[in-house]
Amino acid sequence: MASGSIMVAPRENRALLVLLVGVTLALGSILLPFYAAIMWGLILSLLFTPFNRWLLPRVGHRRTVAALGTLVVVVLMVILPLLLVMLLLAQEAAWLYHGLQSGELNPAQYFHRAFNRLPDWVGAILDRFGLVNFATLQRRLTAAVAQGSQFAATQVFNIGQNAFEFAASLFITLYLAFFLIRDGDSTVRAIGRLIPLAPVHRQKLWHKFATVVRATVKGNLLVALIQGALGGVAFLVLGISGALLWAVLMAAFSLLPAIGAALVWGPVALYFLATGGLWQGLALTAYGVLVIGLVDNLLRPVLVGQDTRMPDHVVMITTVGGMAVFGINGFVLGPLIAAMFLSAWQIFGETG
Repeated sequence: MASGSIMVAPRENRALLVLLVGVTLALGSILLPFYAAIMWGLILSLLFTPFNRWLLPRVGHRRTVAALGTLVVVVLMVILPLLLVMLLLAQEAAWLYHGLQSGELNPAQYFHRAFNRLPDWVGAILDRFGLVNFATLQRRLTAAVAQGSQFAATQVFNIGQNAFEFAASLFITLYLAFFLIRDGDSTVRAIGRLIPLAPVHRQKLWHKFATVVRATVKGNLLVALIQGALGGVAFLVLGISGALLWAVLMAAFSLLPAIGAALVWGPVALYFLATGGLWQGLALTAYGVLVIGLVDNLLRPVLVGQDTRMPDHVVMITTVGGMAVFGINGFVLGPLIAAMFLSAWQIFGETG
């Protein structure tokens, strides 16, 4: 009988393993369309759990009331400002698209003006690459702008067309955040018991996970908001149309370390210099390098690299790689995967 039971147990274990893999893949396929909503629900719970702990004794240790109060703060501090910025951005993007379509905005004129003011040595370089003919250059640049504006307009229109999907994702994010804020400690303990690692290693991995998420989100978003705001103010002072649109673009590009915001203000500064706006070009260049760039060089290593305890170059490479693979969510997932990779190998080295 003993030998029979020994023969059966491995078969049952294999069947259970196959079942676990099967149901896990099935559940993953169901949740995959909303992975971003789930991820941000988890992120919001991590960011606002300290506030919930502060609020809990002040509402008589009623966990549901405290979680609801925390969720109200999330909506007021995060969701409503984000929706307002999206609305304003959609209006400016729609204005830009309609201006390009109606001919009110003509990028070819700007290109022509800049092209005619180029020095001879620049013209020689363009001639070497077959771009000295303005008609050719105009066709290429106009085609690029048209494609870019069409993409931007498509994204704007998709906000309305995909309103249900957006609302569903927002509901999932807030719904999940509520339960994780309220029951996060018990949920972490329940999941931890399923991980076949020593308690000290489980605690280490969870601490690293929470630290990296908080650092990357708070650090990168704070840097992006500051750089976007500073860039928007500069564009507004210089009289550049659509300052809010450019500010949001700079904030988005600022998620790319080191060169992000410069991808927006740099070409504008070059345009000023090429069209005779010498003081505007020099002022914007100096402001971009000394003010906008300084924010990235000073704050990002302190807010992100120091807390994650990863070298700056690792944070930069994994951020760019994460965004290339996962889109905008990659600025969190890239450094997080790298941090978990390093932690897992460190644990392996300690136990090996």
